[in-house]
Amino acid sequence: MKALSLAFLLCTVSLSAMAAPELGPVSATAPAPTVSVVPATMRSLAETVSVTGTLVARDEILVGPEIEGLRILEILVEEGDRVVAGQVLARLSREALDAQLAQSDAGLVRADAQIAQVKSQIRQSEASLGQTGPDLQRAQSLLKNGVSTQAQIDQKLAADRTAQAQLENARQALNVADADKAALLAQRRELQVRIARSEVRAPVAGIVSRKNARLGAIATSLGDPMFRVISGGAIELEGEAFEARLARLAPGQKADVVVGDAHIPGTVRLVSPEIDRTTRLGRVRILLEPSKAARVGGYARGVVETRHVDAVAVPSSALLYDGAQALLQVVKGERVETRKVQVGIAAMGFSEVVSGVADGESIVARAGPFLRDGDAVRPVALAEAR
Repeated sequence: MKALSLAFLLCTVSLSAMAAPELGPVSATAPAPTVSVVPATMRSLAETVSVTGTLVARDEILVGPEIEGLRILEILVEEGDRVVAGQVLARLSREALDAQLAQSDAGLVRADAQIAQVKSQIRQSEASLGQTGPDLQRAQSLLKNGVSTQAQIDQKLAADRTAQAQLENARQALNVADADKAALLAQRRELQVRIARSEVRAPVAGIVSRKNARLGAIATSLGDPMFRVISGGAIELEGEAFEARLARLAPGQKADVVVGDAHIPGTVRLVSPEIDRTTRLGRVRILLEPSKAARVGGYARGVVETRHVDAVAVPSSALLYDGAQALLQVVKGERVETRKVQVGIAAMGFSEVVSGVADGESIVARAGPFLRDGDAVRPVALAEAR
């Protein structure tokens, strides 16, 4: 029995040895991982700030009547019309003013006649005085010779004084007549001004943005103005930007304002010094270049270029961060080298590298924590994103 068990055991061991395959040597190292790399290259990058808001008139002029109580007879413009300074926008009723002007003209004719009459009296008084004066002198000479009497001298003296008084009265009457005419002329000028104001004119060149005037209505300065005119047709984007980005904005910076499908060039005109406490937004005004697409009240979005650089740049996806410190994984030969870098602006998926990487060095395109400094890799060039 023991011999049988021993024979069975030997047979099993022999079969196992025949069935076992021949094993080769075991590899001591794993193959290096493949990574995609891109070169750090010089690029033009622009830092931008977005501003969203509403289109408004830069300066809107309210146009109302300069004379009250006249009926609107004619309206000569419509909303959207471009006008020049001094152009007539509407005409008001002026029949009563014309009647007053006719009365003033008649008064001036009477004044001229009165002045002519007084001047004639002055000439007559001067002529009388020219006669009484010599008569008095002759009478006084004759009195010395005993030919004339004192009564005759007194008579000549009274006549001379009467002629002088008449001349003085005529001259005073001329002054009064001249003053009356001056008053009538002033009244006439006032009437002419009122008549001129019966035509409502544009104070500045621009675009009529709103028309409230209605035919037959009584023109008054109370209530809504007759017209609203956008001075010079200048339209602005009045928008808001986040507090953190508002400090990058400054007057004079160029902007691209999108209105519907249209792109309109603009320039930052005003950056408010005040931040809204609730929204943490600041107000910005961007002056637009003339465009038919820009309409007051419309929504618009502006992109302001705050900074432009030509610098070494890498895909933003290649950056790692250790707290606030930016890191890049540079491939030297076939090994990874982790470097601390200083980054600048980011735009269009790329980031500016101020220091730490040179132009042309290979960068791991999509960095990750699975690679460590000194790791061996197999770099494969990746087509650079455009």
